[in-house]
Amino acid sequence: MYRPNLTEKKRLLFGFIMCELVLTLLIGRIFYLQYFRGEEFQKLAYTQQTRDRLIKARRGEITDRNGVPLAKNETVYSISVIYAQINDPEGVAKSLSEVLGLNYDDVLKKVKHRVALERIQTKVSAEKAEEIRNLRLEGVAVDEDVKRVYPEGSLASKVIGFVGKDNQGIIGLEARYDEDLKGSQGKILTETDARGRELNFGKKTRSAPENGKTLVTTLDANLQKYAEQLIENAIEAKSAKRGAIIVMNPQNGEIYAMASKPDFDLNDPFTINDPALAADWDKFSQEEKNNYLNAMWRNFNINDTYEPGSTFKIITSSAGLEEGAVKPDDTFNCGGGREVGGRYIKCWRSPRSHGTETFVQGVQNSCNPVFMDVAARLGADKFYEYMLKFGFDKKTGIDLPGEAVGIMHKKENIGSVELATMSFGQTFQITPLQLLRAASSVVNGGRLITPHIGKEIKTSDGEVWESLDFTSQDRSISKETSDTMRDILESVVYVGTGNKTYIPGYRIGGKTATSEKLPRGNGKYIASFMAFAPADDPQVIALVLIDEPQGVYYGGQVAGPVMKDLLSVGLPYLDVEPEYNEEELANKDIAPYVMEDFTGMKPGEAKTELEKKGMKILTEGEGDRVVSQFPPPGEKININSRVILYL
Repeated sequence: MYRPNLTEKKRLLFGFIMCELVLTLLIGRIFYLQYFRGEEFQKLAYTQQTRDRLIKARRGEITDRNGVPLAKNETVYSISVIYAQINDPEGVAKSLSEVLGLNYDDVLKKVKHRVALERIQTKVSAEKAEEIRNLRLEGVAVDEDVKRVYPEGSLASKVIGFVGKDNQGIIGLEARYDEDLKGSQGKILTETDARGRELNFGKKTRSAPENGKTLVTTLDANLQKYAEQLIENAIEAKSAKRGAIIVMNPQNGEIYAMASKPDFDLNDPFTINDPALAADWDKFSQEEKNNYLNAMWRNFNINDTYEPGSTFKIITSSAGLEEGAVKPDDTFNCGGGREVGGRYIKCWRSPRSHGTETFVQGVQNSCNPVFMDVAARLGADKFYEYMLKFGFDKKTGIDLPGEAVGIMHKKENIGSVELATMSFGQTFQITPLQLLRAASSVVNGGRLITPHIGKEIKTSDGEVWESLDFTSQDRSISKETSDTMRDILESVVYVGTGNKTYIPGYRIGGKTATSEKLPRGNGKYIASFMAFAPADDPQVIALVLIDEPQGVYYGGQVAGPVMKDLLSVGLPYLDVEPEYNEEELANKDIAPYVMEDFTGMKPGEAKTELEKKGMKILTEGEGDRVVSQFPPPGEKININSRVILYL
């Protein structure tokens, strides 16, 4: 019987130990892979054996307060290639480039790209998609896609905003409410072999996308169109640089219209609107192009600041009355200016003067010395305190991105000269919306409302998902001071500098402004007018600004008539009924006119009928028949109102 010697025993033992060790290592490796990396390898296997094709969600619509669509979707298609399924890359590239009008070499490069799925083109029309389907090209996928469209073109472009290639909001409401609007993608899952080829009897599952929710806004499309028409005409008539209009409810902050011109086409937002820039567009660097586009997209009403000028005098007045520093019947003397801190500051009427006048008359006359005196009585600390109470140190909270905030003096830097100039709206800057928010609190009882455009969020089925809440508890002044200010500002329109906005049947309050732009003496101004109605219970407040009007530049003369046209149509349209006093009732020419329906009528015939009533007529479009009108049939409007006929 053979007996291994000691050396052989050692060898056998060593071999046995090595086998045990290898086996232990293998078991340990299997255990490690199974329990520590099993999920990872399962995912890798799943990825290798399946292919995902994403299904885009339909972005939620944006509508006006009456359901008129301002942003919606069109069904389009995306064309993709699956590398593993293509046998003739040159033929596929040739066919796709011809149908889609693309460069052959660019398409071929994508076709030969070794990835599971390569996108060739998105936003393809239904006709081209069907043409590609009929070619029955192996490895070519035609998937349904969505394209964002804006039915009204440039209407409220700087408010609504637009989306990028990935359907993500870039500016405006599209960006602010992107999470609600975008929805979530679905996908088609297909089983494939190791080369990525679809299995004939493999499983195919579809996960449906979740469509985005609808944003209902406070905007009124008709009023927005009218506001844009008015400000565009005013810019053209005065050869102005730009202009803006805001129409808002001063009680709750709902914005009915926010116009800013020049604007741009939402369906083509990357095409510059300036002909001179467009001619040299290819010469600019990408950074320069981006800067010009960003400037085009800016909303003057919230993104830019300016010196408000005399419209700010309502804030100085309110603070003075609230603190008891002035009473309505206090008397002042205007000698054409005031000596303040060794500097002579003129009244706008200088070298003429307003002479002796009460505080109310000083507001009616927009007399600078009166407001300098009121501010001096308040003192810098108290004046600054009211700047904060009216919210000029913070954003209004409007639901639009990119809002600017006022540029104010530091309190410790306010000397007598700074205080005097601040009293009539100079040497600091605010946004137009900041001014309108503060003015709303002056006339609504002293409440600082939050301006907003979002009203409610609805599901794709039309159910209300969320009613948006913008309530605010902040106050600026007492109800008693607010009541007094409404009466004073009504007198400004009835007998003062705002008389060009007087409309029979409506109690309107307001304030004009003519702001000289920096640097002083450059001859550039911003003409503006703030107005509200009815004066005893304000339901509408509006601001008109015209930047750098040529020729006559005074706010009352330039912005006043625009405000009158806006309110004479806007007030009855918003169901604010006229109430005529005895003097007005004696004048039969001011009786309200109920709009007739001119749809289908020739433009000339409709204009003749309206001109008989004393209306001012505007036409928009190039048709030979009236297709719609503003105000719509049945609305009560005043004689001398503007009517737009859409052709």
